[in-house]
Amino acid sequence: MLAHALVAALALATGQARMEAPRITVGSGQAVPVLPFPGETQTLNIIQWDPNQLPRIYERTDQLPLSDEEVAKLTQAGFDEASIVRMIEQRRCACDASADGLIRLKKAGATQRVLDAVSTHALRPNRGLELLVTLDFTGESRTAREGFLYFFVEDGDLTRVFSLNLPELLGRQNANETMVDRSDILRARTVRRIQLSGPVMLKTYGPHRVLVAASANPTLTHPSQLTDNERTKAQLYTFEYPRASLQSLCRLTAGYKRDAVLTYKWHFQGSRFECEWN
Repeated sequence: MLAHALVAALALATGQARMEAPRITVGSGQAVPVLPFPGETQTLNIIQWDPNQLPRIYERTDQLPLSDEEVAKLTQAGFDEASIVRMIEQRRCACDASADGLIRLKKAGATQRVLDAVSTHALRPNRGLELLVTLDFTGESRTAREGFLYFFVEDGDLTRVFSLNLPELLGRQNANETMVDRSDILRARTVRRIQLSGPVMLKTYGPHRVLVAASANPTLTHPSQLTDNERTKAQLYTFEYPRASLQSLCRLTAGYKRDAVLTYKWHFQGSRFECEWN
């Protein structure tokens, strides 16, 4: 009887040890002990972390967003507050929701509810624009006479400078970039078209000036460093940069033509610059 009692006690102690140190198998196949959790528990429902109601669902329309001017015009035309707020909720607002913008709307007669709707539903402010650069090289040549194309952007008290190394770019081989221009029925011309795209970050809104110039100098950091001849061939553009828009896309097209004397080189013919804001 005493022997049986000792065996039972030993088995119970062994079982308790196993319960106190359970093991799990990890990815390596090795069993590791898992420390037990305390026996006292407390259960919480996670949904109680936020007792607020679910966010309101707004029904959007396919109409273009309202602008600051349109919100002010609707206010001054006598549209009631609820109607203007509902239109802003449905269409969103490409408005200036900064402090200055809200002050201008308030002076135009917008109520507090309208200002709150503008602040909530205004499009995210633009931080930059997407620039698509298209280069057309017409004629059978190998390199560019002016080896660098510069894109200078006036941005408040800062001039942003973008440069393009044409010899390096033209050294790349890509058969898909070559096409044939048949606009002249008497003579087909080979055109090599190269397209590049990337962001141009801007910190100020409103009017901006852009200067596009070709130069042989690889180290220009300001338009004042252009030679008189390079400045004569450069093109100056202006564009209005909105605070918010659905689309911020600008296109720069630069043309190069086979030189009449140095036939193995292209020389800069000019550029075109345009922007789209929706």
